[in-house]
Amino acid sequence: MTNPLIGFQVDPAELTYIGHDLERPECILAEKDGTLWSADGRGGVVRIDPDGGQELILQSGQDANRASSFQDRLVNTMGSLPNGLAFDANGDFLIANFGTDRLELMTRTGESRVLLDNIDGRPIGKANFVTRDSKGRLWLTVTTQMVPWTDHVKTMSRDGYIALIDEKGARIVADDLCGTNELRFDPKEEWLYVAETTSRNITRFRVDDDRLADREIYGPDNVGGFCDGIAFDAYGNLWTTLIMADRLVAITPQGDLLTILDAGGDPKALAALDEAWEAGRVTPELMGACGGKTCPWMASLTFGGEDLRTVYLGSLRGDRIPYFRSPLAGQPLIYWNE
Repeated sequence: MTNPLIGFQVDPAELTYIGHDLERPECILAEKDGTLWSADGRGGVVRIDPDGGQELILQSGQDANRASSFQDRLVNTMGSLPNGLAFDANGDFLIANFGTDRLELMTRTGESRVLLDNIDGRPIGKANFVTRDSKGRLWLTVTTQMVPWTDHVKTMSRDGYIALIDEKGARIVADDLCGTNELRFDPKEEWLYVAETTSRNITRFRVDDDRLADREIYGPDNVGGFCDGIAFDAYGNLWTTLIMADRLVAITPQGDLLTILDAGGDPKALAALDEAWEAGRVTPELMGACGGKTCPWMASLTFGGEDLRTVYLGSLRGDRIPYFRSPLAGQPLIYWNE
């Protein structure tokens, strides 16, 4: 079978949008009935109904996050900043909170509690993403332990890690990672894939019970930008968003790189950022100058729709969700058929 993704590209002008007045819609969850749930920088999630109606549900026990500047929302990370989302077995939300540096649980009505804020007595750092496996275990990524977190980008520190949370407690199962971001399992949960955002590559590990082994880079050593969100399609292509470049690419099973969507902004600003990355001198100012208007700071992708062929795009600086139709379905996540 020929890879249906070869030759497929999306014109940014043909994107459709849903949602409005969102804040930092970094991660999106889709349900079979068409309902979307978007992480929101005010400190909770937004439910978006198929007809476009929406409701902001804030985490209980805290005021809405009123940080409004780029500096406070993305650099200083003030207040609650839900980043990665996953459904737990009850359909409530597991939240990797980039602002509070915690793993949290929030019900669909907002009741919240902390699941994890330290490992062996040490703060966990910048919690980025969380997922659940078929055994009920949680896997959490931490981007960096540096304060402020942007010092990590300047130095390309390798202080990110993956933690496993199960009946034995929480423990680090992979470290020496550079900007640990989203992670996904293959369909049989034999391999765990993770985006190393700051080193611009995808890494995978063989899952050996409760250990991660046989670490290797998957696909190109450099995917052409800061890879952020990742997701598999039914053919086995691994899609990834390139944040700040506002580009969506995919790694084929053969390791080739395909460009699906390019919605970038000022090419000079992006060239300056790329040059700074090569020289090891990235700054928040160079990062902040990048990004277009279509899906600014494209951060994640989610397959949804009843046939899993609608692709929704999350972003850090957008206020709505772009989407388009894919030539093939996404890999169903663990909750899809529960």
